[in-house]
Parts: sequence; structure tokens; C-alpha cells
Amino acid sequence: MTLTHNEPAAKGRSLWDDARDRLLANRAAVASMIVLVVIALISVFGPILSSHHYDTVYRDYVKVPSSLEAYPRADQVEPGFMSAAKRARVTVESYQREGDKVVAMISSKREIDPRSVLYFDRSDLFKNAELADMSADKKSATLKADINFMHFYFGTDANGRDMMTRTFIAGRVSLTIGLLATIVAISIGVIYGATSGYLGGRVDQMMMRAVDILYSLPFIFFVIMLVVFFGRNFILMFIAVGAVEWLDMARIVRGQTLSIKRQEYVQAAEAMGVSDGGIVRRHIIPNTLGPVVVYMTLLVPKVILLESFLSFLGLGIQEPMTSWGVLISEGARNLQGAAWMLIFPSIFLTSTLFALNFIGDGLRDALDPKDR
Repeated sequence: MTLTHNEPAAKGRSLWDDARDRLLANRAAVASMIVLVVIALISVFGPILSSHHYDTVYRDYVKVPSSLEAYPRADQVEPGFMSAAKRARVTVESYQREGDKVVAMISSKREIDPRSVLYFDRSDLFKNAELADMSADKKSATLKADINFMHFYFGTDANGRDMMTRTFIAGRVSLTIGLLATIVAISIGVIYGATSGYLGGRVDQMMMRAVDILYSLPFIFFVIMLVVFFGRNFILMFIAVGAVEWLDMARIVRGQTLSIKRQEYVQAAEAMGVSDGGIVRRHIIPNTLGPVVVYMTLLVPKVILLESFLSFLGLGIQEPMTSWGVLISEGARNLQGAAWMLIFPSIFLTSTLFALNFIGDGLRDALDPKDR
């Protein structure tokens, strides 16, 4: 059967098109991608939209439970007002709450300093405090203040900081470290493994023995050594983790390269005089991307867990910055009296790890040559 001039030629499908369709047909992988995107968006934009800053301390709201209702509660307003009046060294003669405002008659043995309203504004329970109807001797007046309602949907921590904002900002840190450390590990591992596998011979043996020596070094010892020399900081975390995790990637890529370099198109490139660097860059590395992509989705959760483990040991992120590992460590110490400090970071971390693992399984199935 021959094609006429009016019939368009059939468009061929690449293996990547088949892999994409197989991935999209995997419901668990698609659902996991949606969950991961949602968590990433919340981590990026959540702290911006939140009414609380991640390091703002509310001294009057230490370890308050998670709630959809606004704080302060009705039974907190009057004791909070009396406490502020005591700090301002004034006596409350009468107290009355009018909706979202508090009106009180105050007096003092000395003249009332107008700056005493600052004691009420500094309280987390009130705002816009002002004095009115000052007496002639300035020893009594009417004090009015608005009740400062705030929401803590995830509760607060042991320092009175909003757990929701801290959980979101921790997501930024954990996901960023996971992605950056994975990129470092993938970049080093792919280049190193492809070079070793393609060159072969003594060069391959020497490069792989170097990998074996690095494998023998304890990871925690390596991290502690870096912390001692460079101190704890955000950049050090993904460099330390990425500089160790590339070893597995190098071995995987080397194994793939040993089989790829025997293919006809590689031998044809060699016969045409293409340099070793050009062959590795144009033929070897692109054809190892399948296993690399799968390993990358599995490496990100591993890196996040490593960062969480290091932060749990106190070798990770420094205050006031935080990560899911730091929050879980704090929550574990306060589990009996403040379970919400552990529950919410754990939900985000667990959901992220499950999503990445399901995506990795989906990519493995989609890119498996035996299933095509």
C-alpha cells in the first residue's frame, strides 16, 4: 500500500512518549505527583500568605493547642489584662468587655504615665491601647484596648512560635536540601561513572577503588568533620550529603556504560573520530538517563531523611531556621504535653516521602525496557 500525496505520513512515537503515557496511566504515581506539587506550593507560598513570621515569639501563647478558633479565648482575656496592668503598675478599679474591646478604669498612687499603654500593646492579647478621661490629678483614667485575635491552626511550639508557618518554612528547607543534594549527587555520579565505565581498564579500576575507599568512611564522621571545619549552615548540608550520595549513582551509571559502549552507534562514533569526551557527553550519558531519573526520585526522600536524622542529632539546620527533622525532634521531646508539635511536621514529611517513592516506582515501571 502506497501513500498518496494527500495522506500525511504517520508520526512515529518515541520510547519517551510511551514512557510518559505509561506513567500517566499509573494512578498512584499521578496522585503522588499532585500531592508533591501541593506540598511544594504550600511550602513556597505558605509562609508568604501566613499572618505569622516563622521566628516571631508569642510569649502569651506558649504551647497552645492547634485550633480553628481564634485566640485569646474568653477565659484568657481578663487574666491577661490584669497581668499587663500589674506590669504597668496600675490598679484596675473596674473591668468591662465590650465585644472585641476592653474598657477599664485604672488608678495609681502616682501620676499615670501615658507610656504605660505600651505594656498592653506589648502583650500578645491586646493592641491599640489608649488612655481617655484622665482625671485632673492624673492618677486615674479610662483605658481602652482592642483584643488582638490570632489563629494558630497547628498550635504553637515551646517558644510560642506558630507551628503552621514553621512547618511550611521547614518544607522549603527540607525540599531544597533534598533537591540540591540530589542534583549534586547525580551530577558527580553520572560524570564519574560514565567516564570510568567508558575508559575501562586500569583507569576504571583506579576510579572504582577510590569509590570503595569513600564507601568505607562513616557518613556521620564525614559530616561531623565538615561541621567542625566549616560550622553548621544551610549550604554545608546539601554539599555534605550530596558529596557522599553520589557513590551509588557512579556505580549504577558505570554498569550502564559498560553495556552501552558496546553498542553499534558508539562504535560508529569512535570510527568517525569523535573524541572520548564527545562520546561520553553525546551518547553515553543521554542513554543512562532512564535509570538516573528513577534513582533521582528515590534519592530525594533518602536525602530528606538524612537531613532529618542529622537535624535530630543537632548537626543540621540552626535556629531560628528549621526543617522537618528539627520540628520532629522538638515534637518528640514534647510529645506528652504537646502532641501537635510532632503530628503536623510528621504528616508533611511522611506524605512527601510516600509521594516520592510512588513516583519512583511509577517511573521505574514506565522506563523498564521489558515492559515496553
